[in-house]
Amino acid sequence: MNKKRTFSGIQPTGNLHIGNYIGAIKQWVEMQKDHECIYCVVDLHAITIPKEPKVLKKKIREVAALFIACGVDPEKSITFVQSHNSDHCALTWIMNCQASIGQLERMTQYKTKSKKQKGFVSVGLLDYPALMAADILLYQTDVVPVGDDQKQHVELTRDLAQRFNSRYGEVFKVPEAKLLKVGARVMSLQDPTKKMSKSDQDPSGTIDLLDSFDEVRRKIKTAVTDSGKEIVFREDKPAISNLLGIYSQLGNVLIEELEKKYQGKGYGEFKKDLAQVVVEFLKPIQKKYYQIMKDKKGLEDILEQGSKKAKAISQKTLSGVYQVMGLN
Repeated sequence: MNKKRTFSGIQPTGNLHIGNYIGAIKQWVEMQKDHECIYCVVDLHAITIPKEPKVLKKKIREVAALFIACGVDPEKSITFVQSHNSDHCALTWIMNCQASIGQLERMTQYKTKSKKQKGFVSVGLLDYPALMAADILLYQTDVVPVGDDQKQHVELTRDLAQRFNSRYGEVFKVPEAKLLKVGARVMSLQDPTKKMSKSDQDPSGTIDLLDSFDEVRRKIKTAVTDSGKEIVFREDKPAISNLLGIYSQLGNVLIEELEKKYQGKGYGEFKKDLAQVVVEFLKPIQKKYYQIMKDKKGLEDILEQGSKKAKAISQKTLSGVYQVMGLN
């Protein structure tokens, strides 16, 4: 039976945190069981805002190493760096010629991010959904795992694929969005109305995968809680519900069981136990990460092999595109 192919990626900006793991990487690892998986460090997306070259280079390797440390297996999945395969840029231009300015200007993330950039807004920020479409379509992707904030981009990708196929012939597989599991959205520890984010101005709001264990304990101890003392997962208690969700995901225990366990107990005891669960979860990830980073050649070999495997697939797609457009 042919496995469905999935493609996903994370930008090498900021620090990867437990929200990235629960919301994306954990499910990437699970999908390796029954999907053909392609996972990418999307560094070209990162440069829509200028980056310090030395920092960017370091972050690219850091993110790739964390993928592997968290369970992405290079023997089961293709793991590579986006800029190492020039086919992504080549197909982006083709996608530019299928997309309208209006479509790109209506992208919610463009509207939000462009308002934050005072004065200079790059064409890349407007255009990066076309690059994302190219990322996905290059590999004849069946399934794209995304959160609600990226669903609009997959819809654009589908639209561009259908428009191209209608004009030139059936070249692209039209992908489906796979919404991340309910409860996989992790919120800030300091503001449970906002998603935990790599760009959060308050570092106390996130638990990074490479945080020291003392720092993890401090952040959980100082995490905001709701009024009252009940430890229950409820809409009117967003802060404690967020902490329960983290405990459930990283401790592999049902929220209902946690509610029973902490019935009549205080926030202090719950937070202390949660901190230990997070620390125990991070220990093997950090150990493996530092082992990978010590073997720089080994990591580069993994990424090089991943790039070769990715290009073997993408070149077939790009060749088909050029042929039907008369560009070959």
